[in-house]
Amino acid sequence: MAVLNLSFSACGFLGIYQLGVAEALLRHGAKLLGSVKTFAGASAGSLVATVLVTAPEKLEHVKDFAYRFASDVRKQKFGAMTPGYDFMLKLREGLEDILPPNAHEIAGDRLHVSITHARTRKNCMVSHFASREDLIKVLLASSFVPVYAGIKGVEYKGQTWVDGGLTNWLPVLPVGRTITVSPFCGSHDICPKHEDLISIKLTLADMPIMDIGGGHMEVGWQCRVQFHLVLALAGRVGARERAAAEGVR
Repeated sequence: MAVLNLSFSACGFLGIYQLGVAEALLRHGAKLLGSVKTFAGASAGSLVATVLVTAPEKLEHVKDFAYRFASDVRKQKFGAMTPGYDFMLKLREGLEDILPPNAHEIAGDRLHVSITHARTRKNCMVSHFASREDLIKVLLASSFVPVYAGIKGVEYKGQTWVDGGLTNWLPVLPVGRTITVSPFCGSHDICPKHEDLISIKLTLADMPIMDIGGGHMEVGWQCRVQFHLVLALAGRVGARERAAAEGVR
């Protein structure tokens, strides 16, 4: 039997869709999850992958945190960029509360997290975590959207790292078959269905965001950052996002 992997894309607060997918898999796909050897993700997707690997029993708690976090950001005058608001501190507090003491041991070799080197802009996939704190730092780095989350990236092993979604939105592992999950319609295994008639294919940081027909559009580094910021700013959880999460159960 081929090796199975499960990978979650970067998507900002649209990660609530991926939490819905995770819940559906836990409820109805136990056999599939039991066959998955490795989990992977970038940015918000890495957080969902981490929960499935280390604390699946806390999924409801994670959903509540996501709703509260998004609501808190929404209340700020300028969102996460409001002076005095510490987006990364809020995220760290959530991770500290959710991850078990031995999360790094459980995640070792089973979890692959995409991060981006702040200076070289090269991608790195991290799968070994010396401590729980190291795991938290890697997850924070993978979720650090420049400007939106702060100015300076996350320090990890003497280097500065930022959002993994900037260089690898949807990790596909080199060994085995990777099942991909994304809240963006396209050629992913699990994603929303798009029934429009236009013919567009949009690729963002090596991930096809939309695949409708034969056209093709490549987006450069600056556009990746801008698009990611737009996603994060637009990621305000409300009735529509909740419905999306409920709809995949």
